[in-house]
Amino acid sequence: MITVELPRALAELIDGRTTVTLDESCATAGEALSALSRKSAAVADRVLDERGEVRPHVNVFVGEESIRFLQGLETPLTGDSRILIIAAVSGG
Repeated sequence: MITVELPRALAELIDGRTTVTLDESCATAGEALSALSRKSAAVADRVLDERGEVRPHVNVFVGEESIRFLQGLETPLTGDSRILIIAAVSGG
């Protein structure tokens, strides 16, 4: 079972849930994000850009590793993977 954890700002777009369990089998992070988009297109729109790439201000982790430092959207998943989506924070 793949679990996706969302920040509160995105949770309001999917019935207030901060944790979403994906019912379908997903081999990669990209497939999991596609499955998430079928549950909530609004959430996917905030995470992925029009080319289907992760937006620059969004960080996606599989376990404790950012997919930016792994294989990107092709990062492999196991049946019990945990995906964490968080917005990047910046300031001055």
